[in-house]
Amino acid sequence: MVYAVAAAHQPCPLAGGGARPRGGKARGPWPRAARRWLAVLLLALLLPGVARADLDEVAGTLGAVGSDTLAGLMLRWGEALTERHPAVRLQLQASGSASAPTALIAGTTRLGPMSRAMSEAERAAFTARHGYPPLALEVARDALAVVVHRHNPLEGLTAAELDAIFSESRRCGAASPIERWSQLGVDLPGRIALHGRNVASGTHDLFRLRGLCGGRFRLRVNEHPGSAAVVAAVAAEPSAIGFAGLNHLTPAVRAVSRRDAEGGELHPPSAATVLSGDYPLSRTLYLYVNRPPDRPLPGPERAFLALVLSDAGQAIVEELGFVPLPEAVRERQRGLIEAAP
Repeated sequence: MVYAVAAAHQPCPLAGGGARPRGGKARGPWPRAARRWLAVLLLALLLPGVARADLDEVAGTLGAVGSDTLAGLMLRWGEALTERHPAVRLQLQASGSASAPTALIAGTTRLGPMSRAMSEAERAAFTARHGYPPLALEVARDALAVVVHRHNPLEGLTAAELDAIFSESRRCGAASPIERWSQLGVDLPGRIALHGRNVASGTHDLFRLRGLCGGRFRLRVNEHPGSAAVVAAVAAEPSAIGFAGLNHLTPAVRAVSRRDAEGGELHPPSAATVLSGDYPLSRTLYLYVNRPPDRPLPGPERAFLALVLSDAGQAIVEELGFVPLPEAVRERQRGLIEAAP
């Protein structure tokens, strides 16, 4: 999916927005934004170096390619940035986390949102192409939720049971596959219908690594391009189960807790369990940046990253159902950005 966020252009005071009628009497005070543009243009004539930095901060195209999971966040951050800097335009291509390294390596974008960390091979390919590594910034926390139909009474699954439902290899310790709800004590007819994300998704990779202990998915898992599609499929089929980003849950589905194999304690996906580490399918969401070591980032990128790590940016994180970063983590990310020239 390709998205764009743009603001209406500010009226240029030299193009008639503040012109005087022939009688010489002013029509009225110029808008504040128009006066600011005039001041910047005058500075550009008198102090080109100073004015250019100001212009860089408020104008330009901001491109991003990557995660579908972060698409909503990126768009909302883009809207907030456009409110502050109306001449900045965000262009987002949300093709999945796997598309971010490819675009960053090719140099077609400076920003690559990812719902997983880059692999060593991806980092090595970027470094080989550009001569320096990508800058990895944490921007939010998230979790994967195992979801069932709202009328399904299942409360929790152990790691081995979850693996036995979705995996061919059963590396988490189950002795046999789980094919039917009756094997879990649930009174539902027929075979369990499986839904998940496609291979381009960081959600797919995380679930395979932590939910399947690095094993192989069953071939009959129905793959979807986004978490919203997974939730919709499970909501439409009482015998279905799937996995999706926590922020995509609706009243039509229920999140299944992780059950301890020994004591039976339940660990539901929530902000508290994500931050404490008690929920094993939690994850960090990243923004990878092509930041050359010998020159600063353009103004739109600098302004965008500052917004993302601000209180306002993290309020958007919480509003959209993700988990905001603790202030100490945000401060570390700011330090990484400030290390640039």
